[in-house]
Amino acid sequence: MSVPAAGRFRLLQGIVPVDPHRVAVDVAAGAALAALAIPEVMGYTAIAGTPVVTGLYTILLPTAVFAVVGSSRHLVVGADSATAAILAASLVLLAAPASADYVALASLAALMTAAWLLVARIVRLGFLADFLSRSVLVGFLTGVGIQVAVGQIAGLLGLPGGGSDTIDKARSALSHLNEANSATLIVSVSVLLVMLVLRRLARQIPGALLTVAGSIVASHVFNLSSFGVALLGPVPGGLPSIGVPAASVSAIGPLVPATFAMFVVILAQSSASSRAYAVRYQERTDENMDLIGLSLANLVAGLSGTFVVNGSPTKTQMVDNAGGRSQMSNLACAAVVLLVLLFLTGPLALMPSAVLAAIVFLIGLELVDVAGLRRVLQARPIEFWVALSTAAVVVVAGVEQAIVVAMALSLISHTRHGYKPQNSVLVQTTGGCGARWRRVVADRRSLVWSSIASATVCTMPTQSGFRMKYSS
Repeated sequence: MSVPAAGRFRLLQGIVPVDPHRVAVDVAAGAALAALAIPEVMGYTAIAGTPVVTGLYTILLPTAVFAVVGSSRHLVVGADSATAAILAASLVLLAAPASADYVALASLAALMTAAWLLVARIVRLGFLADFLSRSVLVGFLTGVGIQVAVGQIAGLLGLPGGGSDTIDKARSALSHLNEANSATLIVSVSVLLVMLVLRRLARQIPGALLTVAGSIVASHVFNLSSFGVALLGPVPGGLPSIGVPAASVSAIGPLVPATFAMFVVILAQSSASSRAYAVRYQERTDENMDLIGLSLANLVAGLSGTFVVNGSPTKTQMVDNAGGRSQMSNLACAAVVLLVLLFLTGPLALMPSAVLAAIVFLIGLELVDVAGLRRVLQARPIEFWVALSTAAVVVVAGVEQAIVVAMALSLISHTRHGYKPQNSVLVQTTGGCGARWRRVVADRRSLVWSSIASATVCTMPTQSGFRMKYSS
């Protein structure tokens, strides 16, 4: 559960009290998170358009800072596909992807997002998270997933790529199928098959990490570059440089819409994840401290040369599956990433670029929430079409435009439900224990009757009234 702000700036809420019996489990969960998340965040750089090493930076200082400042014991902060896609959509118009100017602009966007989050804490704008309803968020992430997956088709086939939007990229890749590199295609298919099989066996197996390691070995043994397979190339090691990004102040204006869109997505995803795990484990969270933690995490992201970070539902689930129950897991993850940056970036130069494309392709497919759309369709058919419309806007127009549409549709949906609530009462149709009941759904026009299938209700007297006993 969440609680109102206590008016105090308290650190380490996500770590203390420390359970000595769980320390080893939390540290092991952090190591498991690193094994799963390192290839994932490297893949997110392909979405964001930044160098691979910046993905590692997202789960170094930002993760550690939120672990110390945030109140949630479970929320993991790092790179996220939705915010990476929004970032890329705005930066591609301002600089060449992966260039020094592009990275500087990405870091500037992180600083601006940190400012939005701090303002949200000061003037209590947390309610903006409700401007993305659950149904609309499912549609938005589904659209992002389609956009991300389609954008990796060229990389899977060893094509140079082309096109400015999702449809153009798909058309470009399909029109050049005859130019696909067969060796790259073999690598891509092999990586996809291995990851899917390992995931089917157990999601706790770090399939992405194993495929990355295996591809590096195969690249070295078989000299894959001689077959036309593009390699990742040198990845700088060591600690990130700390400093204000060398971006022009004139870039702030063009970045305002994108950073506000990322701010809203961060609010919606982080708040939903934090609340869900607090309820699951009957814990308290302070949403105001979480906002400060997210703001500071993006501040250090911007100062350490990487891009916007978010409370990641997928990484949070990774830690939970591994048994982590406090932010100590995230500190352990950051420590593992530190070791990788200091000692293990050299071998990454031999990794085929198609491996990252395959990892990102699967990330995109996972975002296409068919089951979630089906649940929305069964519960509220009208909202299903709203979610589907949001996904279509992402694919056709882009993520920035889709955020505006998503907020507008969510507002319309909230207003509609508030204006026309669906109230109902239970009416007994036969007497005695085992009585059959009907649900009366009332609106301002009529009473609509619907049966509760195979439901029986017994009322039993107690000291305080009646106790209802249901059976089916």
